[in-house]
Amino acid sequence: MKKIVKYVIIDILSNKIVLAYLFFLLLITVGLFLMEDIPEKSLTSLLTVNLMLVPLVCIVFSTIYVYNSSEFIELLAAQPIKRSTLWCSIFLGLSIALTLAFFIGCGLPILFFAPTATGITLLLSGLFLSIIFTAIALLSAVYTKDKAKGTGVALLLWFYFGIVFDGLVLFLLFQLMDYPLEQLITGLSLLNPLDLARIVTLLKMDTSALMGATSAVFKQSFEGITGTLIVYGVLCIWAIIPFYLSLRKFKKKDL
Repeated sequence: MKKIVKYVIIDILSNKIVLAYLFFLLLITVGLFLMEDIPEKSLTSLLTVNLMLVPLVCIVFSTIYVYNSSEFIELLAAQPIKRSTLWCSIFLGLSIALTLAFFIGCGLPILFFAPTATGITLLLSGLFLSIIFTAIALLSAVYTKDKAKGTGVALLLWFYFGIVFDGLVLFLLFQLMDYPLEQLITGLSLLNPLDLARIVTLLKMDTSALMGATSAVFKQSFEGITGTLIVYGVLCIWAIIPFYLSLRKFKKKDL
């Protein structure tokens, strides 16, 4: 297992797309901190990168990598290696490589320029999102044989979590605005890892105005150590469930 993980990590980190992703993050992060006198403003701008670019790169790259490595996966599957070990190794290799690229490109500048609670929270959110959308990518790839369809499904999932979900929630809020929706809003926020990452980071920034009229609900539900643990616990579940489903499918899949 260690050899497979090591091979995947080295293979990914030598990939030009991942290197470009790393240096692009590094350029944006350092540039934002150098342009702004107040680190909090730079962190607010980086939040957008965290929520949109990081999940997009992770889900698309991981999906394409699995399809491009299909012959390698088939070769290893023919060896006396458990399928669960093989799939876990691929997931670990992808997750470690992409989180390492994010940490070097975005995390190190944050730790240097803004080693605050807000900066650490933003960094942790990015790391979690990298792992979560890698797991979602594996789920998309294992359930779709065709590369074009699988990549399309991955893009649709990113589009849903990043844009469509919030639109549906806003539509629901407008339709039911005459009713008490505090618990509903809190429950819906747990159904989107991007929303959870946004909430926990904005609460640390103390920029409740950016969260709209529902900020009081989120502050009541997620503020404090208990709320933070709940958020990160749910983010862990978001990483575990897609990977578990992909693993179960891969065990039974006809390669």
